[in-house]
Amino acid sequence: MPARHPKPSRTIGGALCAALLLAVCAAGAPAAAGQTGPDADAKPSNPCLDRAKRAELLCPDLRMSPPFGLIADPFVRPGRVVLRAGNSINSVGRGPAELFGIRDSRFGMRARQRIHKRGGGRIGIETGARLVFKAIPGQGHYWKFHFAARFELWRLDRRGQRTKTARRGPKISYCLRDLDHSRPRLPRSPRKFVYPACNQSLARQKVTLGTSVGWSDVYPPGYHEQWIDVTGLRGCFDLVHTADPRNGIYESNERNNSAATMVRLPFKTGVQRCPGRRPADPSGWGGFDPIGY
Repeated sequence: MPARHPKPSRTIGGALCAALLLAVCAAGAPAAAGQTGPDADAKPSNPCLDRAKRAELLCPDLRMSPPFGLIADPFVRPGRVVLRAGNSINSVGRGPAELFGIRDSRFGMRARQRIHKRGGGRIGIETGARLVFKAIPGQGHYWKFHFAARFELWRLDRRGQRTKTARRGPKISYCLRDLDHSRPRLPRSPRKFVYPACNQSLARQKVTLGTSVGWSDVYPPGYHEQWIDVTGLRGCFDLVHTADPRNGIYESNERNNSAATMVRLPFKTGVQRCPGRRPADPSGWGGFDPIGY
């Protein structure tokens, strides 16, 4: 007959519960007093997704073009192969995508989004966006929008469906500028650029970045960090480029920021063929002029 264990004392159990309760309360007290944690860092709601508020605003809308000009490059990293691709962040909303940065560290700025109003003027919103003083080899440093984009390689199954992320690229920071007047017929698209190339002065305390309606910020395949390491990968993949993956810029449509190009690895220039997908050639420039860049 198994031995019976003595029942725990109610006094001990009560003391233990009281101790645990005090520990939980003590741990929670600083958070409540200092307003730290998720609630304290919560971003304000996006007014561009509210029908009533949106009616009074000229909200931006960023769309990424499908990656173009794909080419394998074995010279970026010794013993590795990277897949290069160009991309274009296009401003197609009713108003510009604009960020106003204020210096808060040696190489960083906190940024406030400016959304233009229909009757004139602007509103400012703290979206959590940041600007960084980014080094570009051979060019110097630029103030750029941090987490402006994300490059991913997704594996495809036999039906041409995405299954999982295989790799990510290093590039996440962009200038945001008016480089290519890609959609001049859009309403309120300025004939001349409004937002120039990014500022290169470390002494600046305030910086404005943006892309006007109907304009695009374009980067060619050979630009710094325009790649994903594909060493050792075989099979079919989607190369996915996403604009503003962390919603540092509030938009009227947050679901159209990604675009993809199918690729078979190891990469060979020309038409790519994969099960469940239409053949396509991603090595062209997709209408962009590399000479006029």
